[in-house]
Amino acid sequence: MKRHATKFIRLFTDRRAWVQQIIVTAGAAATAWQVGDLAFKNGGIVAAIVASLTVRISVHKSAREGFGQILGTAIGAGTALASVSIFGFGTITVAITVLLSLVVAHALHLGEVASINVPVTALIVIGPGLSESNAENRMASTLIGAGIAILFSYFAHPKTPAGRTVDQIASLGLRSAQLLAVMSEGVATVFTQKDAGNWLAKARLLVEEIPKVRAQALEARTFAKWFPTAERDEAEELYSRGVAVEHIVVQVRTIARTLFDSTVENGIPYSIRLKIAEVLSAASIAISTNVEELLNDENGQVDPSLTNDMRLAGAALVDLLIDDSIDLDPEQMARSMSLFTNLDRIADSLDQISPALHDVASPDEPSSQKVMTLSPMEQSRKWRRHIRDLLPKKLRKYL
Repeated sequence: MKRHATKFIRLFTDRRAWVQQIIVTAGAAATAWQVGDLAFKNGGIVAAIVASLTVRISVHKSAREGFGQILGTAIGAGTALASVSIFGFGTITVAITVLLSLVVAHALHLGEVASINVPVTALIVIGPGLSESNAENRMASTLIGAGIAILFSYFAHPKTPAGRTVDQIASLGLRSAQLLAVMSEGVATVFTQKDAGNWLAKARLLVEEIPKVRAQALEARTFAKWFPTAERDEAEELYSRGVAVEHIVVQVRTIARTLFDSTVENGIPYSIRLKIAEVLSAASIAISTNVEELLNDENGQVDPSLTNDMRLAGAALVDLLIDDSIDLDPEQMARSMSLFTNLDRIADSLDQISPALHDVASPDEPSSQKVMTLSPMEQSRKWRRHIRDLLPKKLRKYL
């Protein structure tokens, strides 16, 4: 009985961040309900719904979601009132309201979250007892719910955006190091096409994690710009580390693909495989050490001797390939040579000396994650061009 009780308790203690978020969300919904009911008659339900939907793991994300809720509410309420005033309340009104809401959301280039909020809010607004005053009250309740959610979001996660960025970078880096270690052991013995296929599949899964790390690093950097307790230098450093781990993961996938391709042909000679295994092992150790330094000190740097070992092992691999070039299959030699380039890029990324890390802008977060996929200024310019094209040529100069 005691063992089952301990196991049940661990379901929650091992998920501290999740438990904290659901408790904060419940508290925000309850508070919004109370405040909404005090402000307006039956205003608590709308405020509680909005608060529950808006609470996120950070103030930054919650504020952005709150803006999406408010924008969606304003558009949805206006669409709902217009539909009811023209068609009255009924089945046709519901269908037309949702249809118009989605059209307006698309025309304004709203992101996925705000686009969903528009028809949902419109349906809430055209609920029982619809009138202009009720619509205004429901919109005000939305503001109350979003505001309370933003306040509660400060307590929604035990770590700051910078702390979560460290965790994600460390997790992705450690998994990359582990995969390199597995590939090193396999290459040193006898690996099959199935083994190489498994490595490639795992490497592809690592690449799929890159957008999450990038989004989290961008959040930490944006959060540091406007929140007084955040350190901007720390956020910029973590952003650079996020870009570096992205480059490392891409190179790990390329290495896995190269090893897979080598099994399709005649394979790599044993002496060369031993040297490749040595380089992969050195890369795994360097990345693991880098992760440990990051967890111990967010400003810590990897030991230069470790990346130097990687480069020396890579240079030894190239020398061996050149010495055995007469007996090697040209394609296998080219693949083996490419591994040196991949590992050299990993070393540059760990040392953060590659111009590709600092001189090339990384993509922003996906437009679907934004409240508005196009900025209001850009949208106004597009509409101005469309309207100007519809006017006679003599009038276009005035617009």
